[in-house]
Amino acid sequence: MGAAVIRAIRNFNLENRAEREISRMKPSAAPRHPSTKNLLREQMSSHPEIKGEIARKDDKLLSLLKDVYVDSKDPVSFVQVKDAGTPQKPKEFRLPKDHHSDMMNVKNIPKGKISIVEALTLLNNHKLYPDTWTAEKIAEEYHLDQQDVNSLLKYFVTFEVKILPPEGKKAIQSK
Repeated sequence: MGAAVIRAIRNFNLENRAEREISRMKPSAAPRHPSTKNLLREQMSSHPEIKGEIARKDDKLLSLLKDVYVDSKDPVSFVQVKDAGTPQKPKEFRLPKDHHSDMMNVKNIPKGKISIVEALTLLNNHKLYPDTWTAEKIAEEYHLDQQDVNSLLKYFVTFEVKILPPEGKKAIQSK
């Protein structure tokens, strides 16, 4: 019962209220900063034709605006059907090179990729023995791209801790 009363009050004199709202003056622009008002006033006084340009409606632009028509449609969701005639090439995998793979439960690694442990191992090997562990040998050993290995060796280094005693002071000896 309450909903019917509320609906009657909400719809009472609806047309007159809508007409009154439509005929009401449109909201004015937000107030401008005083310095902006002064600049605008100076420009309007020096160029009175600007005021006419602002107030004038351009019929050509209005007619172009009336010609605009936007029609949108939702994209059709489609399921990609794999062509049975072209079988996919099976991916090549390799076994991990280290003995730590039991820790990570990694059974096989795609060729062209390495695990974190392998990356740290090869970076450390290259740092300790750069003559034996060259970029070419690493690329061959881990089935990687030569360019990727060069970038890996150039931009990544393993962590190194150095403890330097303060200059001019004696280092505190640990007990």
